[in-house]
Amino acid sequence: MTKKNQHSIPFVFKLIVGLLVFAGMFVAAMIFGAADTTIKDVWLAFTSDAMSDNISIIREIRLPREIAGIFVGAALAVSGAIMQGITRNPLADPGLLGLTAGANAALAITLVFIPSANYFVIMIACFIGAAIGTMMVFGIGAMKKGGFSPLRIVLAGAAVSAFLYAIAEGTGIYFKISKDVSMWTAGGLIGTSWNQLQVIVPFITIGIVLSLFLSRQLTILSLSEEVAVGLGQKTTRIKTVLFIIIILLAGAAVALVGNMAFVGLLVPHIVRGIVGTDYRFIIPMSAISGATFMLFADTIGRVINSPYETPVVAIVSIIGLPFFLFIVRKGGKAFS
Repeated sequence: MTKKNQHSIPFVFKLIVGLLVFAGMFVAAMIFGAADTTIKDVWLAFTSDAMSDNISIIREIRLPREIAGIFVGAALAVSGAIMQGITRNPLADPGLLGLTAGANAALAITLVFIPSANYFVIMIACFIGAAIGTMMVFGIGAMKKGGFSPLRIVLAGAAVSAFLYAIAEGTGIYFKISKDVSMWTAGGLIGTSWNQLQVIVPFITIGIVLSLFLSRQLTILSLSEEVAVGLGQKTTRIKTVLFIIIILLAGAAVALVGNMAFVGLLVPHIVRGIVGTDYRFIIPMSAISGATFMLFADTIGRVINSPYETPVVAIVSIIGLPFFLFIVRKGGKAFS
């Protein structure tokens, strides 16, 4: 698609198409799985008080699980888009730059020292861990002049992530809670409850809404720091708020499903190829596309080896790793 054709299609039309694809994927996620359900069961589950085994499965197991997938996908995609915009680094992703590893390490430590911690406490710990992981990566990246080059940041992210994952695993082994830690860090939507969603969803919603309000400033920042300063932007304040939003989104996602890399890398790249480089368009489309992608990955994980389940993190990695290598080969401009 040429740039002329790309921009000749109104964004509203692209948004409607994205919402229709999302709606279709949501219905498919409700229908397909180990249990043999139909579209009629889905309709009755949403529109009536009827009770049956299939309707109960949809209401109490699949629906909270897929809502979790929607919000996690949106959170990771939006946080990845913001990271790529702030750093002007096409390889930026919460899972590759230490955020999810930091949240995982904090989660493991919390399970050891506060075994009775409720879900809210665990989520706060994930926020703190994500912040520490981010500061470590960017601290290492800033140690030398010109340190924020894409390659150095990715290398720092890989090193810090490996270190923090080792802390999480070592903590689990030493304190004999490896099974509990692994249940979180495996990256999955199994067992998501309505109580968990009540805690997590408001934080993700707030993060996405705030990112929409700052999307214009992010667009200017993504072009050039000098241009942003020349236009009167308080770049330090804006970057600080945007990093808080990233930590909010990534930390909440990890608290809900554990480690989930590549979503924040893959989705914004594809979205930029569809809507261009204006973050007023990238952020809402990334939220919709990230949600759709997670629904797709979770559905594939449930049906590919039914009645057994393939972890959704494995499906995401199978898709995301080749895409990451493709982006590296293209110098970050595969869909730009």
